[in-house]
Amino acid sequence: MNAVTVTNLSKAYKQYHRPWARLAEWVLPGARPRHSRHWVLQGVNFHVRSGEAVGIVGINGAGKSTLLKIITGTAQPTTGRVEINGRVAALLELGMGFHPEFTGRQNVFMAGQLLGYSIEEIGGRMADIEAFAEIGDYIDQPVRVYSSGMQMRLAFSVATANRPDLLIVDEALAVGDAYFQHKCMLRIRDFKTSGTTLLFVSHADEAVRMLCDRALLLEDGRIVKDAGAAEVMDYYRAGQVRRCEADEDRQALTIQEHKPEQARAGKTTLSRETLGGIHAKVMGTEPIIRSGDRVSVCIGATLEEDCADPHIGFGVRTRMGIVVYEANTYTLGRRTRPVKSGETLEVDFHFNCALYPGTYELMVGVADGGFGTGSFERAFFFDQAFLIFEVLPGRENGWQGIWDLCPEVSVH
Repeated sequence: MNAVTVTNLSKAYKQYHRPWARLAEWVLPGARPRHSRHWVLQGVNFHVRSGEAVGIVGINGAGKSTLLKIITGTAQPTTGRVEINGRVAALLELGMGFHPEFTGRQNVFMAGQLLGYSIEEIGGRMADIEAFAEIGDYIDQPVRVYSSGMQMRLAFSVATANRPDLLIVDEALAVGDAYFQHKCMLRIRDFKTSGTTLLFVSHADEAVRMLCDRALLLEDGRIVKDAGAAEVMDYYRAGQVRRCEADEDRQALTIQEHKPEQARAGKTTLSRETLGGIHAKVMGTEPIIRSGDRVSVCIGATLEEDCADPHIGFGVRTRMGIVVYEANTYTLGRRTRPVKSGETLEVDFHFNCALYPGTYELMVGVADGGFGTGSFERAFFFDQAFLIFEVLPGRENGWQGIWDLCPEVSVH
């Protein structure tokens, strides 16, 4: 079954070339039209199957946001139709539907009702919404005092308070701090795994490749390519390069990197406790971690039962879920020791942080190897996004990517 079906969709806006032309057209309805039409979308046709994740890409002005607004019903098409099956949650423009004079809590109740929740249902989810948004006492302050990042936090929390059948996300997630973007991406990935259909607009190549099964490329309001996400993104990037080469200034295509406004030591030195007795911390040579630093990942596990051959592992992945590195004491050939119930086993991993500047997720796992067999008969704990930490630029960053290979260069 299709979650979304778009048929012969077109959208045009009227353009009046003189200030009085609109009034003249109203008072003289039988006279000639005094406007021209600017077509934002023309003859768009596609469908999205239930559970499918589809990215929509294109340069600014290609018609992406207009298409999403029509699909969500906040704008009406000039011609064509859209059919939707299931409950829709959309995150389009920041603060859409929020009243600036009302508090965040009041806006949650209003936005929730627009999504189809009852007052009782919203009240029951309010604690989870507050916890996910992490805006503290601002929840009871007027929205007009919120930063754009705080608005995005609250809007995303409300829109995803319950798993929707169809989740539509525009570039709004590009606003705000990298930590919360990680949380959003993790929730989106969880929804996708659970069967939610996803329509995702982004300029981020990595995000589209990782989240989406398929992608649509829009140019001048028309779909010019509909294929697998990787194929469409390769085609799109090649087109960007051709566009840059044809520019009069011969400007090279640049890659945007995340540059945090302010380094926060709490992100990189934070220890996190869990109910299972697992704790971990990431420590650099300074209060902050920089690319090239010597880093320690310290993991401790207090086991609630006897374990003859426990193993502790860690991994690092990007916010899109790309695993950069993953290993454990067994795969690294380091034998641990038997532990009794209530006893704590601690393992320290030391390495050079060859990561490119950005934010990453620390994965943590604890298992029983089964008397030295390495079969991991019992998994005690595993969290793919246990701790989010940030890597800042080091003294020398003459490379790009994810992990520094530290190549030796010979010229002959």
